[in-house]
Amino acid sequence: MTKTISIIGSGFSSLAASCYLAQQGNKVIIYEKNPTIGGRARQFKKDGFTFDMGPSWYWMPDVFERFFQDFNKKPSDYYELVKLNPAYRVYFGINDFISIYDNLAAIKNTFEEIEKGSGQKLETFINQAKSNYDIAIKDLVYRPGVSPLELITKETALKLNQFLGNVSADIRKKFKNKKLIQILEFPVLFLGAKPTKTPSFYNFMNYADFGLGTWHPKTGMFDVIRGIEKLALELGVTIKTNSPIEKIIVEGKTATGIVINGEIIKSDIILSGADYQHTETLLEKEHRAYSDNYWESRIFAPSSLLFFIGFNKKIENISHHALFFDTDFDQHAIDIYDKPKWPKEPLFYANFPSKTDLTCAPDGMETGFFLIPLAPGIEDNQSLREEYFEKIITRFEQLTQQEIRNNIIFKESFCKNDFVQDYNAYKGNAYGMANTLLQTAFLRPKLKSKKVRNLYFTGQLTVPGPGVPPALISGKLAAELIQKSLRS
Repeated sequence: MTKTISIIGSGFSSLAASCYLAQQGNKVIIYEKNPTIGGRARQFKKDGFTFDMGPSWYWMPDVFERFFQDFNKKPSDYYELVKLNPAYRVYFGINDFISIYDNLAAIKNTFEEIEKGSGQKLETFINQAKSNYDIAIKDLVYRPGVSPLELITKETALKLNQFLGNVSADIRKKFKNKKLIQILEFPVLFLGAKPTKTPSFYNFMNYADFGLGTWHPKTGMFDVIRGIEKLALELGVTIKTNSPIEKIIVEGKTATGIVINGEIIKSDIILSGADYQHTETLLEKEHRAYSDNYWESRIFAPSSLLFFIGFNKKIENISHHALFFDTDFDQHAIDIYDKPKWPKEPLFYANFPSKTDLTCAPDGMETGFFLIPLAPGIEDNQSLREEYFEKIITRFEQLTQQEIRNNIIFKESFCKNDFVQDYNAYKGNAYGMANTLLQTAFLRPKLKSKKVRNLYFTGQLTVPGPGVPPALISGKLAAELIQKSLRS
């Protein structure tokens, strides 16, 4: 029997879930508060320049392949991928950078040149990371986080010590060079927590980095959003933008509809891909599963200060992805997680997609995207944004040995206040809830409401966690729970 399913939000998890639910023959309608789809993965265009506003790293291509395979499709049916070489570059000082190339053999050679004996250690480390990847990404993350027993398998039992240790300590036992340590610690930042707080098992992110490589959809990450949107429409999904949800209607502890612009829209099932905490504010207090104290006690992934910049010339001495680790890595982490404040000398990331995609900037020009990770809930105002732009652009010019400040055509910023306004993000977080040991799997907010029947959740604050591949998986998991309830 066909059910009407209303989905709140149009990010990766919502779009993915819509495809699975429509495939089962349901009437699926997505409601997006903003004028365009994509959630945090929206696209921004100005004066001939194109920007991905959120995710810019395409990692774990196998997860995308598995998603499309579920519909007898391939990613190439919807978008084209380019493997980046170098994958990225890490700057430590003037004329002091390390390029990470597109194959493990080349990366081993780079490590060996910097620290004798580290090449073979790296191979051993990545082999272990691959083993963890095969357990985690091919199996564990596709479990719905309903029971702790989901984590107990023959494979995980053999790796118990890796859930008790942490990534940072594990890396430092094997490698001594500070630069190599920081490069190896970097991938777990995608999980939203300090390497010292991330279980050793999560070194599978290093295999995602060095083993599977860094890819780029030909004309940007929004290609993937467009691709999944096209699949959803092919399956019969309806998508409505400019549709902010004002309330979730609950009758007799059962969700029965939503309110948009004063209009009641009846639904058999409601699935929210919006911020979990915000979604619960759409309910009366007695129907909320998690209290204000609960959310306050969680460890959230960082917020970010972003700059979208159009340059009137080509930028030199830079790669598509570039990390600037020329200041104190550990101190910046303290300023995010331990003693939240604006970092005195922040690490930052720069992305120049026009190095790969010539369509995202006018001829002879460059599209630039800069990001500074910040503590969620931090003060945000225009004066601080400008102060920190001056900090990073000065360092960028020094480290890449060129002047670019006078070549800026325009600069748009996006920070904590914008994450709150545009995405209803709790404390303006950019990446959801961190994947620490006590915020993993069944210890995360549930996909299925504990208090309201027919209300479900998906996305980065629930199972399995932050990142684009986990968002696709979260959509699948939520859809499977809904399908199971409809069959029972």
